[in-house]
Amino acid sequence: MQQVTQQRELPERMSWARAMVFAIGFFLLAAMLIGQIPGYVYNAMTASSLVEFERGVLSLGLICLACFAVIMVIELLFDPKPVVPPALLAGVGAIVTIVGLAVTVAVGMTGYRDFPQAETNILPLLGGRFLWFQPDAIDLVAIGLIILFVGVATVFYSVLAMRELRNPDRRDLGTTPAVRWMIILSSLLLIVFLYCYNYDVASALFQNIVLGVAVFLALGAFALRLHYLMRPVRKRVMPGLYAVGALGLAQTGAAFVLLWIIAYPLLALIHPLPVLGPYLTNCLRATAVPGSCTFSQDAGYIVDAIITSSFFGAMLAAIWAWKSNRNLVVVGSVVITAVIALTALVMHTSATALPTAMMLCAGILIVATVWTITARREFAVVGENNLGCLGQWLVMGTCLFVYLASFAFFSMANFAAEETPPNIPNTIPGGASSAKDAFVMLVLFAILGAIQFFFLTRNRYRV
Repeated sequence: MQQVTQQRELPERMSWARAMVFAIGFFLLAAMLIGQIPGYVYNAMTASSLVEFERGVLSLGLICLACFAVIMVIELLFDPKPVVPPALLAGVGAIVTIVGLAVTVAVGMTGYRDFPQAETNILPLLGGRFLWFQPDAIDLVAIGLIILFVGVATVFYSVLAMRELRNPDRRDLGTTPAVRWMIILSSLLLIVFLYCYNYDVASALFQNIVLGVAVFLALGAFALRLHYLMRPVRKRVMPGLYAVGALGLAQTGAAFVLLWIIAYPLLALIHPLPVLGPYLTNCLRATAVPGSCTFSQDAGYIVDAIITSSFFGAMLAAIWAWKSNRNLVVVGSVVITAVIALTALVMHTSATALPTAMMLCAGILIVATVWTITARREFAVVGENNLGCLGQWLVMGTCLFVYLASFAFFSMANFAAEETPPNIPNTIPGGASSAKDAFVMLVLFAILGAIQFFFLTRNRYRV
């Protein structure tokens, strides 16, 4: 009886190396969903102006809806056979790609990056420039990038669907040479950027080109690896993927877009109320409502609590569903990780923030791709070595080095200080400071962590 029990439990054994990748991925998700996003919304709501809040929630809502659209494309092409001819979707995707590219290039060349402008006067309401929206409430660069992403993803998956019509193979091909080389090249380009950015040895244009290629390669590696991961188990994965898109991304995106639409009218409605007005709103000038108004800290606390509780509940639901519906948890987790990476990019499109936003996007996409690689047969028997003292140090040391390297990596983001306060001093190009502590710390602990992880993998420890 004991032998039968051991045989049943054998497939549930996971190597420590694989378990660590899963832990890093879930820790990243928890930090972003429970910490960063609620904190960003709170800071934007309670700032002296709602411009950043308006731009941020619109970009966040649109990228969620865009990712839902890509999921629907995947459902139409691979559930389990194409519902819409792949060639037709490829044509639509090409048109969308051209539109997104045209918008992105046009706003970059003309400098017309935001709408409405200060001189815009279209159907003004409540003191706004366009309806009730204040100047710079819409980030046109983010909209162009989002449209471009939807178009490229549609073309990419349509081409894969056309290939499958000619090839009946539905195996998970694992880490193919294409995936491997895209990850390697993206990582190398990211390293090149980090060196150029911290030591100012290349022009800003060169750095942006390097990062753009790195993001494109990392996104391609993730999309291709996710395709292979889901291919053998589509009948079990597609309903869960649709749930992640329809119940998660679509609802979240719609909520943020709705919040963007009603923010100023809501302020105008709440401000005159006797009790709720002073409690939930702050206005600098009584004659400029809602243009000079923001939400109070109490209102920020309420919204922060709602967002944090929702994401925390989703994380608990993932833990509960791990045993019964592991495919849903894994696919949903890696997809949401990729959405977070794209969110970091489209929410920071200013000239100063864009380089490090692309840096974070590429880095998170690489982590998501490695996660999908690890998720392939994660419970395969990889060794029978007990952990022991050396193994315990390798596990603890690797976790510590990865944690410290992550602190250094995220400290290089050149965003608003109140949004991402740097944990470690680091140079901001054009500034007076010359500290490169974050870069040195990243290089040091990344090398040490890689060495320890190599031996942890080589010794084939089992959990």
